[in-house]
Amino acid sequence: MSWRGTTTVGDRIFASLPYLLPLMDGLSFSGPFFSQFPSLSILIVPLLPLLQIYGIINSSLFGFGGLILFLALYFLVVRNENIAHFIRFNTLQAILIGIVLSLCSLILGYILAPVLGTTSFVMQTLMTTIFLGVVAAFFYSVIQSLMGRYAEIPTISEAVYMQIR
Repeated sequence: MSWRGTTTVGDRIFASLPYLLPLMDGLSFSGPFFSQFPSLSILIVPLLPLLQIYGIINSSLFGFGGLILFLALYFLVVRNENIAHFIRFNTLQAILIGIVLSLCSLILGYILAPVLGTTSFVMQTLMTTIFLGVVAAFFYSVIQSLMGRYAEIPTISEAVYMQIR
């Protein structure tokens, strides 16, 4: 069983990789932001190959590719006590950020969009806020992981600590 302790460079890199998943999910909220700042859309060009791969995974296996990826990360990484605590912590935190994004997507798509309309100022503001929050969480978490520190995100990190011993 791995406990908190020193982290190797490899651990730091592997711990930062799962945060790409919520970033990919968060890009679905980026439309209003990039319509206001079209010149910044060049920043997502390096992510296009990853977006294509992620899209293929999500649409494969009759639409259950994303679920299979989630379960694989959860059971093969998070629940595997032979993997360093640091990697397991960051993987579960990335998974929980993705779950929060899925809930936001459901609330926006099925509750708020029919009431407010998809092009309303309120919807665009909410989508931009969610997108910027995901980007901020991504950069904060990746930088903390690469420095060998645990990225403490309120509420989410507490839930992660409860799950990972």
